[in-house]
Amino acid sequence: MVRNRKILITAGGAALALAVSGLAPATATGGHGHFNKTKTIVELNGPRGVDTLGHGKTLVTESDGSFSLVIERKHRRAKVIRLGGLGGDFPPAIAAGRHHTIWLLTGAAAPPEEEAMRSLAGKADAPVPATGATLFKWRPGFKKPRAVADIAAYQAKDTDPFDLEGVPEDSNPFGLAALRDGTVLVADAAGNDLLRVWPGGRIKTVARVMPRVVEVPEGLPELPPEAGGPLPPAGTPIPAEAVTTSVTVGNDGYWYVGELRGFPATPKTSQIWRIKPGSKNAVCNPDKPRRGPCKRYADGLTSVVDLAASPKGGILAVSLSKMSWFQLELGVPGAEVGGLFNVNKRPHHKLRIKELVRDQLIIPGGVDATKRAIYVTGPIFGPGALTKIR
Repeated sequence: MVRNRKILITAGGAALALAVSGLAPATATGGHGHFNKTKTIVELNGPRGVDTLGHGKTLVTESDGSFSLVIERKHRRAKVIRLGGLGGDFPPAIAAGRHHTIWLLTGAAAPPEEEAMRSLAGKADAPVPATGATLFKWRPGFKKPRAVADIAAYQAKDTDPFDLEGVPEDSNPFGLAALRDGTVLVADAAGNDLLRVWPGGRIKTVARVMPRVVEVPEGLPELPPEAGGPLPPAGTPIPAEAVTTSVTVGNDGYWYVGELRGFPATPKTSQIWRIKPGSKNAVCNPDKPRRGPCKRYADGLTSVVDLAASPKGGILAVSLSKMSWFQLELGVPGAEVGGLFNVNKRPHHKLRIKELVRDQLIIPGGVDATKRAIYVTGPIFGPGALTKIR
């Protein structure tokens, strides 16, 4: 049997709730390498989106769709100022833009009453909420966020030519990055592409990421037919979609896109792509990774859900689970442990992937950084925190 899944992360899942119950959020002290001090800035409920503004101010989003400004204060608890909300059951992506604009992006998350646990990378059959798959903007003085672009409507016409599931019009926007010219970049996990949206709502496709052939990993438990089984034998080669979850602007000005990797979510098959700014309809091809305006920057990662420019050079990548999102969904012990990696590939040098704060992050969702510190959110299900890593 050959199948492929696309990301649909839902909050309140019973299986994940059981998996993380009793586990502390990403607040442990200690660490590895130069980043050896972690500190809980503030406790949050199911945090994901994060964008640090510098000077101790950070934007965050939580599982009820709310977005807030966190202000750090010396010798006192951080102050949390709620700015607004979008509703829903999963935290939107967030990015600060020009002229005090805050951009918010909702995905195609299903209502919490549909199932106790929907697939972390499965296609939804439930109706998409009215605020789903939409880009919003908010500024001080707005009573509520204003819709700017209907991503799902655009994707319904701009279909995925490399779709493996027979739903090429599918859309689940997940990653967001604001550009200096006022436009924003959107990584669509179901469309397997990167979009650029103008303030007036115009949308253009920047790049499409092709599937790659992976091998079914070992150690997956047996599944009954009603749960999607039986799984193909370990080592079976099958095509798997990219599932583009994340986007950031690197220190070099290029646009970087990260992959979750579709079913069977084989570990160490998630890639990071480096895209020339201003590209249109580029193709990111894993069989020809060094050709064209979209080139592979890194390979060998697992279940990437967010990216950020690294203060040490290169790119920071957050792994939802170091064992893979699929093993997390299946409840495999230890799969709740995620990771934060510094990924660096200098010209004429080998790729270097270094894990920071090893084994201290539980289902992390977002990352951003200043020159002096890295900020991480998680767990994205249940009680969590905004954590600062020096």
